[in-house]
Amino acid sequence: MSVTPENPVELSRRTVLRRAAAAGLLATPAVGLLSGCVAGGDDEPTEQAAGEKTADNPLGVKEDAPLEVVIFNGGLGTKYATDVHIPSYKKKFPKAEVKFSQTEEVATVLQPRFTSNTPPDMVNNAGSKLMDQGALVQAGQVQDLTELFDAPSLDGSGKVRDTLIPGTVEQGTFNGKPYVLNYAFTVFGLWYDSALFEKNGWAAPKTWAEFTALCDKIKAAGITPYSYAGANASYYQYLVILTSAAKIGGPDVLKNIDNLEPGAWTAEPVKQAAAAWAEIGAKYGNKAHLGLKHTEVQLQQNQGKVAFYPSGSWLENEQAKDTPPGFKYAVMPVPSVTTSDKLPQTAIYAAAGEMYFVASKGKNPRGGMEYLRHMLSKEGAKGFTELTKVLTVVKGAVDGLEISPGLTSGNAMLSAAGSDYFAYRFDTWYKKLDDEARAATNELMFNGGTADKFCQRMQKAADAVKSDSSIEKFTR
Repeated sequence: MSVTPENPVELSRRTVLRRAAAAGLLATPAVGLLSGCVAGGDDEPTEQAAGEKTADNPLGVKEDAPLEVVIFNGGLGTKYATDVHIPSYKKKFPKAEVKFSQTEEVATVLQPRFTSNTPPDMVNNAGSKLMDQGALVQAGQVQDLTELFDAPSLDGSGKVRDTLIPGTVEQGTFNGKPYVLNYAFTVFGLWYDSALFEKNGWAAPKTWAEFTALCDKIKAAGITPYSYAGANASYYQYLVILTSAAKIGGPDVLKNIDNLEPGAWTAEPVKQAAAAWAEIGAKYGNKAHLGLKHTEVQLQQNQGKVAFYPSGSWLENEQAKDTPPGFKYAVMPVPSVTTSDKLPQTAIYAAAGEMYFVASKGKNPRGGMEYLRHMLSKEGAKGFTELTKVLTVVKGAVDGLEISPGLTSGNAMLSAAGSDYFAYRFDTWYKKLDDEARAATNELMFNGGTADKFCQRMQKAADAVKSDSSIEKFTR
């Protein structure tokens, strides 16, 4: 399949949010740790590289200034950085040394450097051990990207902000200022092997009754109908629960959760969603998966042992080396829970995700912003999609590009959804809520938890965050 100019990624009505939930700065209280080192004085960098601003160098990058880039090595890999974006930057600034490193534990590696005000210039903050982005912003460690978005695009097609899917800039804002580039446009749903389904005559279900009936058939065939990895990917599942809640009660359910509104977590749509998924966990899950990591459960799906798996459109690329011949990735929307859901069955969680930010206290923040400008060129975005099988927020970047089965399926789901998108932001804003949601979800799905207990537990955590004066509050 080819991506055409009519690709729904171009649609103007977009509500997007990142896919990976914030895991924070390990067990350390992130806000206190970070905010203690931004007061100035001897901790401030003595010099930051700056060059002359010209039409050809709108961000004023010093042409020979070193640039340090750190990329999370996860489902997207790192070749898009080493093979596409770094060479693009080097072509523009051949005198600049670009130091590249990768990590699977961003917080572990970078927390000490941010604490000591010696951070890299550009960071891909992602994975199960990423840094608390809200705390970084609150601590003054993140560069305001307004200048980047107002700069001319590398392609010469207007300002950078005008080349992006509407909503991209706003989605990375914290109380009105853009601090984060959410780059990878991800669709989230229930993934399955369409070849296995075709072989058994199974059709992707749309209603809850169809879903549970199919799960019964799958279970009878000796396959785990539905599962996720409890060790490090429970946020995949709480996303599914909240997707169902948004379908039942409308997108304001998620907005109320983000804004820490009273009773947002104990609202009836959240209870109904939690109850429905608790039953799926009890009847159709595998309790042994509580202790497994995401790649272990994903491998079991590749081996035909798991039917439905909740994930985003990075899954196909992440499993490329383990996907056997004949396995054909496909994705479907979360089924409607009730017959009176406020949003249609085709509605989905769609997110501009994978956070990239520039360190305000790095040695070369102008180079960091310029690096993002290269990522946001059409060539930079096209190269990313070719290597990762994931779309970006750059409009029209992959027109005519041949895409994979999984991306084809996700693109079709995106098209069917039309303007019915929704997302939440609490996970990136409040580390404590993300932590609690992960634990509460595992209890609900693996350990006999109830919807009431799940909702009360989350409401208590949300109320605690709201009353904590040390935590900056964000709204949308």
